[in-house]
Amino acid sequence: MRTQAAVLHPGADRWAIEDIELDPPRECEVLVRIHACGLCHSEEHHRTGDVPLDHPTIGGHEGAGVVEAVGPGVRSVAVGDHVVFSSIPTCGRCGPCVTGHGNLCDEGRWIGSGRQLLDHTSRHHLDGTDLNIICLVGAFAHHTVVGEASIIKIDQDIPFEQACIVGCGVPTGWGSAVYTGGVRAGDDVAVLGVGGIGASAIQGARFAGARRIFAVDPVAYKRDEALALGATHVAGSIEEAIELVREVTWGLLCRVTICAMGVGRGDLMRSIMELCAKHGRVVVVNIHPVNDSPPTIDMLNLTGYEKQVVGSIFGSVNSRRDVPRLLALWREGHLDLDRLVTRTYDGLSHINEGYQDMRDGRNLRGVLVLD
Repeated sequence: MRTQAAVLHPGADRWAIEDIELDPPRECEVLVRIHACGLCHSEEHHRTGDVPLDHPTIGGHEGAGVVEAVGPGVRSVAVGDHVVFSSIPTCGRCGPCVTGHGNLCDEGRWIGSGRQLLDHTSRHHLDGTDLNIICLVGAFAHHTVVGEASIIKIDQDIPFEQACIVGCGVPTGWGSAVYTGGVRAGDDVAVLGVGGIGASAIQGARFAGARRIFAVDPVAYKRDEALALGATHVAGSIEEAIELVREVTWGLLCRVTICAMGVGRGDLMRSIMELCAKHGRVVVVNIHPVNDSPPTIDMLNLTGYEKQVVGSIFGSVNSRRDVPRLLALWREGHLDLDRLVTRTYDGLSHINEGYQDMRDGRNLRGVLVLD
């Protein structure tokens, strides 16, 4: 079938809207008509070259839509079901999956290939050239074909604009606080960066019972949004936050610090560690460029105060459990997805505008509406 998609060509500075050819789904694959897709910062890393691409690629991994066809062997969804994509596939059979760590599913090793899990070939084509798809999803399109491992069924009354961001940004931020960070009642927490991930981390920390939440962002609008979402204190820089946290906590500092800036920088790690309490934990969620400088950490301080630095991919969530759970929390008023969706953009033609708004600090999360 013919459809339309936003493609990033190697070395290009903008997304190109292309008419593409899409093959039908094969065994354990699903054809989805996409109704909404979040504009996650992960794709921006590919545009800037922080994580370079070497092949034309359809972006988009925060998608929600309706199943239009299924291949042989598909059992979890049927035609007409509403679905959200999981930005990391979960097979349900490998060691990480069966121990509750679906974010580390063994099938995730194929994400960088951009090809289908079944046979590592492409279903998406442009003028005879096979296309890759981001996160094995490719949701910057009106239609896509993905493996069943990347599909999660949702209730049909949930708006696509809110549902789509629960495929990546929301669980990544929420989970970085609740799961990777292990925030407990009474903890002091710092969240560095208030985009879609940081804003969700604030909500996760608040839900887990944090006493004080320090949100750090250079953009005044985002600091205001952080306060509306549950932060108790805000600062415009890490240096400002260090003084604020020392004063407010009487020098005890934060038990959990979450790095959710748009682009990580190794040279900031020494300062970030100054926010971390004894036996505290620094959670690194954001992506660091492949050519980033090595981090500088006071190793004596790390050992002497038993501080921890841990990585977090997809918020340590199990998407098949946590996507429905987070949508239930939204339905019950415990999670504000509506405020996270700052702006919607009507159609693929506005994708570059949406990403410019992200760069300019206007959005927590922009969402493409493809109805």
